[in-house]
Amino acid sequence: MRRHFAAAPWSTGLKVTSLLGTVVVLAAAVFAYRAVPVPTGFTHAFGVGVALVPVALLGGALLFVVSGFAVEGNVLLIERLVTSTRVPLDGLTKIAFEPQACKGSLRVIGNGGLLSFTGIYYSKALGRYRLFATDFSRSVVLTLPRRVVVVTPASPHAFVAHLRSLYPAAEAGVAPGTERPSTG
Repeated sequence: MRRHFAAAPWSTGLKVTSLLGTVVVLAAAVFAYRAVPVPTGFTHAFGVGVALVPVALLGGALLFVVSGFAVEGNVLLIERLVTSTRVPLDGLTKIAFEPQACKGSLRVIGNGGLLSFTGIYYSKALGRYRLFATDFSRSVVLTLPRRVVVVTPASPHAFVAHLRSLYPAAEAGVAPGTERPSTG
């Protein structure tokens, strides 16, 4: 059975970064095109090709936008506009809603805010991890035997509850700052 979860609405930071990034990329394409010499020949064709690189970059970012998540059997599907990224959930050891999980992270490779935050990131708390995000405050951390994955569903609590029902042996994480004091 397949259960779908919408991606979190875009955070203000993602909206601003995407808007500024789009303006810069399109401006670079326009300026590059205007700098193309001579109206015909190889030099013109090469210049037009160079001017189209920023447009292709924007198109690529659009294709990889995170539009939702689905859990189908033992696989998490990160839904994109055209395709899905499959993350096998075999051996899931921890499921945690952690709104501060990405704080202080460094991007190793990937997209840092042009229509989404995706790729491989690193933080002291999580180590190296895969990120599929639109709003960091809704981060859910999934710890698997060989990797950590962070996703941002619109309803993190419903997403976590569903995964906990499928993987009852997985440790339930507690968001930082919400730990209960010990009564011992």
